[in-house]
Amino acid sequence: MQELSIPKLRVAVLIGTKGTAKKKIENATKTKITISKEGDVIIEGESLDCFVTEKVVRAVGRGFNPDVALQLKNEDYVLEVLKITDYVGKSLKKFVRIKARLIGTKGKARKVIEKLTKTSIVIYGKTVSIIGKYEDVIDAKEAVKYLLEGAPHGNVYNFLEGAVSKRK
Repeated sequence: MQELSIPKLRVAVLIGTKGTAKKKIENATKTKITISKEGDVIIEGESLDCFVTEKVVRAVGRGFNPDVALQLKNEDYVLEVLKITDYVGKSLKKFVRIKARLIGTKGKARKVIEKLTKTSIVIYGKTVSIIGKYEDVIDAKEAVKYLLEGAPHGNVYNFLEGAVSKRK
């Protein structure tokens, strides 16, 4: 049995329309999920299944669509969560500016990183979360770190193109 909490605003997403998302996760992971309105989640089942389900539920809590979060069922896929506040401190002005840099105009920066690294990225609350294959997540994480540290977008894209071409 595993217990964890997710933000209240993400409870409805985890449950889904008429419980469809919850049922889909339960069926895919062979577990039973109990969710409170406050965001407390209890996962019951075999230990390995609970471990996988916990990663999926945590990903939904961090802003991912349940279908994307279910990729974590595959052992090649990982979830990486970076706290934006670790890079900007307590300054709200700096936080808003950096978050905007990560997203880019009409989501362009995030989409470019996702496309180049074949990952899924969500910027939710004070975190940036990445789901993908391990090697791809490492590259995406480096790119996000560079943007958090203030590197120009062009340099970050060039870094990613180089990293992706090296691996081929």
